[in-house]
Amino acid sequence: MKKYICIFYILSCYFSVFANESHYKNISKIEMDVLRNDKVIGYSNYFFKHSGDTMIVENYTKFNIEMFGIKVFEIDSKAKEIYEKDKLISFESLTLQNDKKKFVKLSYDKNKNKFIINGSSYVGEADHKNMIGNWWNIKILDTKSQISPLSGSIKKQEVIFTNEDQVEYKNKKIKLSKFKLKSTEDLPDDKKLDFDIWLDSNKGIIFKVKYNRLGSWEYRLKNYQ
Repeated sequence: MKKYICIFYILSCYFSVFANESHYKNISKIEMDVLRNDKVIGYSNYFFKHSGDTMIVENYTKFNIEMFGIKVFEIDSKAKEIYEKDKLISFESLTLQNDKKKFVKLSYDKNKNKFIINGSSYVGEADHKNMIGNWWNIKILDTKSQISPLSGSIKKQEVIFTNEDQVEYKNKKIKLSKFKLKSTEDLPDDKKLDFDIWLDSNKGIIFKVKYNRLGSWEYRLKNYQ
């Protein structure tokens, strides 16, 4: 019971500050290193543009794994989110995964109050409360389902506060809140959501995401401004 009281308190603290996307108006970029087995193999960077009630978030993600000098796994992805008055109205992405094309085209239908998705893994409607599964938006910790930014598939999730933790950032130890994000559906192991997430609850910035899938993976904050 204490754990759930704690998570409610922590979430209420920073969601009262970052209650909607307009609170990112002072953010211009979030840069993250992608690591596998503690080795930097690429990046995932977000760039923010603000104009009146409109916010555009562009993401560029690229990394590859080599064994004996041969590429065995590669991701090259670009995406664009558009928000109007704090509401997601469109999302598009194109990803090459080992030369296999994945894509998402999402738009908000005001009359239906739903998202319309045309993706490489899902075509159809989705509840407007779904969040895009990106690591810039702390609302990923406050939703019951997320939309894959690569393929458009929808997965149900739960988020549990685990503990306070210290993480090194730019040669300093900082105190962060650690969460576990997990699937609530019976899915194949390679499709399940299972992430550890470290959040600065004062700044509303995700500093680290870690998961295990054919190795230990991390998205680690490099810089933001």
